[in-house]
Amino acid sequence: MHADLLFTNGPVLTPEGRTATAVAVTGDRITAVGHAEVHDLAGPGTQVVDLAGRLLLPGFQDAHVHPVPAGLELTQCDLTGAKTAQDTLGAVRAYADAHPGREWITGGGWSMEAFEGGTPTRELLDSVVPDRPVYLPNRDHHGAWVNSRALELAGITRDTPDPADGRIERDASGEPAGTLQEGAMQLVGRLTPPTTPGDRLAALLHAQRHLHALGITAWQDAIVGRFAGMADPSDAYLTAARDGSLTARVVGALWWDRERGAEQIPELAERRAMLSHGRFRAGSVKLMLDGVAETGTAALLDPYLDKCGCATGNRGTSFIDPDQLPKYVTELDALGFQCHFHALGDRAVRNALDAVEAAREANGPSDTRPHLAHLQVVHPDDVARFARLGAVANIQPLWAAHEPQMDELTIPFLGPERALWQYPFGALLRSGATLAAGSDWPVSSPDPLQGIHVAVNRVEPGSAGPVFLPGERIGLAEALTAYTAGSAYANHLDDTGRVAAGALADLVVLDRDPFAAPPEEIAETRVAHTYVGGAEVYAADGA
Repeated sequence: MHADLLFTNGPVLTPEGRTATAVAVTGDRITAVGHAEVHDLAGPGTQVVDLAGRLLLPGFQDAHVHPVPAGLELTQCDLTGAKTAQDTLGAVRAYADAHPGREWITGGGWSMEAFEGGTPTRELLDSVVPDRPVYLPNRDHHGAWVNSRALELAGITRDTPDPADGRIERDASGEPAGTLQEGAMQLVGRLTPPTTPGDRLAALLHAQRHLHALGITAWQDAIVGRFAGMADPSDAYLTAARDGSLTARVVGALWWDRERGAEQIPELAERRAMLSHGRFRAGSVKLMLDGVAETGTAALLDPYLDKCGCATGNRGTSFIDPDQLPKYVTELDALGFQCHFHALGDRAVRNALDAVEAAREANGPSDTRPHLAHLQVVHPDDVARFARLGAVANIQPLWAAHEPQMDELTIPFLGPERALWQYPFGALLRSGATLAAGSDWPVSSPDPLQGIHVAVNRVEPGSAGPVFLPGERIGLAEALTAYTAGSAYANHLDDTGRVAAGALADLVVLDRDPFAAPPEEIAETRVAHTYVGGAEVYAADGA
């Protein structure tokens, strides 16, 4: 049988390394991997791709991403490109002026480091949009910036108490300052105009095109449900899966309602059955255990420090009762659910691992493949537990570098000892843990090659240093494995993530071989072609 697609003149990255120069694809699967002998499978109808020294590798997979909110933000007030407070305000003003008929100004993506203390004020927003309510989540979506009109509509005053899972930032006089943290976001977010099913579907397809252009062939959507004013994307996935427009392979992580307990588990099981169709299946449950370090809501074993380096009374927030968490995880595991934890602080990481251990003891070994995302601060005593418990370390490498949010809003409040425990990619890998990788887009860029650059160099692309914790750097091959085979493992997509005969032909051609250049140049690499099941879903201009 002749191949439908033939890649020649490698290199080809296989599980054994760059050990092949040719790959044949028939239908949706790889049928041969090797060298000149593979060329014999070419026939009159075979499409031949001359790699010309460019690297062929498995398709990238993002193990933690939010494509629908990202797609929606791109069509609203997109602040991701603004670097300073002035630039951010200018972008808000320009968007408001260009959309005079919008009842609300929504969008987001502003950077905390652009504003003193990471908490911009309502007065700043009032100066550019005084007459309409504004609701703009920040880059990490754990806080939102609102103006006076939005606070007024929500009835938020100096007398409004903080919700149990959030905080209303206040000025020196006790008045709401204009930034809402964590659960307090919903006080205003619930009032924003709802998106339509058409909006969500268009956002999904827009995001899918962007992700395919970055070589991403599969992902895990980290919130399938309603959260912090973000609409449930499940209807968009189901529609796209049924009509064939979903070309990626997607796992949905069903949102665990933090205000409820085990009574929601039967509902999650029903949603899993209802939502799984074609290339979309909802076999994971997202449990957000804590917040983020920059706002003091990541759950820590020991208190945060203040600006003077003294211990405070704040150890962060546990959104799910740690005493109940093992029971929830044990029941979910028994039903075959994968648990996908947001665990950023060392206390949250320990709570998640304790819950996985309880499930293992109660249920015995399973193939549910729980994974812990973010892992900013991991106590050294917990590093080896990942491999022992079979818990996947789901890393977001772009965050593991010196930049203002790290140097000004995080390290001073963690202190010198805990600052050394951040993003321990190397330690986890050396301990035998399986690494998966993701972006958390729209929190940060979804480009895997940017993340790989930071995982290998521990500096941001375009930066000459200083290197952030150089002992935690990993090699290029290990970083690529995290974004391919590692994420495929976390996603239970066992027929993907490798270039081998019999595997699904989810493949990426880069515009060069990054192994042939210095590590400092990894971020300059671009994607030339992306294939899902042997079908080309992206081709760069001139590729």
